[in-house]
Amino acid sequence: MIGSKKMSWLSVGIITMMALMAGFAQTASAAIADESAIRAQTASWEKAYNGGDAKAVAAQYAEDALLLPPGAPGVSGRAAILDYFSKDIAGSKAAGVVFVLNPKTDVGVSGNMGWESGTYKVTVKGAVVETGKFLSVSRKKDGKWHYIRDTWNADAPPAPAAPPAPPAPPTAPAMKK
Repeated sequence: MIGSKKMSWLSVGIITMMALMAGFAQTASAAIADESAIRAQTASWEKAYNGGDAKAVAAQYAEDALLLPPGAPGVSGRAAILDYFSKDIAGSKAAGVVFVLNPKTDVGVSGNMGWESGTYKVTVKGAVVETGKFLSVSRKKDGKWHYIRDTWNADAPPAPAAPPAPPAPPTAPAMKK
């Protein structure tokens, strides 16, 4: 009888441990799926940007998102973000710019919040003209991830401002005849 009680408790312990491990595996699996979804969101952003599709880029952002571009004021809300990217993408297309995101990024997820950081390069006709890094924060709503904060900046400091033009030499007063 004592041996069977020990066996019962051992069985309960094993079953409990297996249930806990199964729950952990489901949680880990969900986190991996969310991390993959965030990386896919970034790949979709890159494809839309380089394809000249500002609407598809803006659709990646939540209605209340805040875009923090370098050297410019913050851009708040999806409609303003669409306006920003419409102009930015048009300028990039005209200049032959291609935005390349390094697919090796760091991603983290906690509940319905996630973040991704990584590096990028900008090329013009195949030549690298800028390298930098980015950080995006996303929120999951109704099963879909959207950026709520997005920022990036170049590794190199901005080019120095052009020196001011030298003052014009004084002109001699006109002489009366």
